[in-house]
Amino acid sequence: MIDHMTLHVRDIERSTAFYTAALAPLGYVVKAHHEPTLGFGVDDGTLHSDFYVSPLDDDAANGVANGVADSATNATSDDSPDQSSQQPYAPTHIAFLAPDHAAVRAFYDAALAAGGRDNGAPGPRPYHAGYYAAFVLDPDGNNIEAVVDWSHGDA
Repeated sequence: MIDHMTLHVRDIERSTAFYTAALAPLGYVVKAHHEPTLGFGVDDGTLHSDFYVSPLDDDAANGVANGVADSATNATSDDSPDQSSQQPYAPTHIAFLAPDHAAVRAFYDAALAAGGRDNGAPGPRPYHAGYYAAFVLDPDGNNIEAVVDWSHGDA
């Protein structure tokens, strides 16, 4: 089971605005702000964030604080103070569970209104019975999905 993940972005302000709007229909809110990193989580009364966005050049979020090696460059904060120019960037795919079809559609509309690009309108997918999803590319080209997957049980 995954507790949390961090998505590294090129423009934290742009991504903060995008994810705040796009994830709201799925019940996500900003729950943590560790400058410059933001943590999002379901508005459930806890402090737990399971999705973070952080600038691509943030050493602490990239694991180079306190001399810890950066796996992408094998450099440490002691021998390479400017990690941003060496960091590779590869877009990724993240799927957020939605409670129902209406939430998938609301995610899609909110994400597009916040500057996302269509990568698959809401609808059934051929992966298996009960899979209903929408896909949007975030400002960095990451493929962000909202999905109801009734094959996993009640959604």
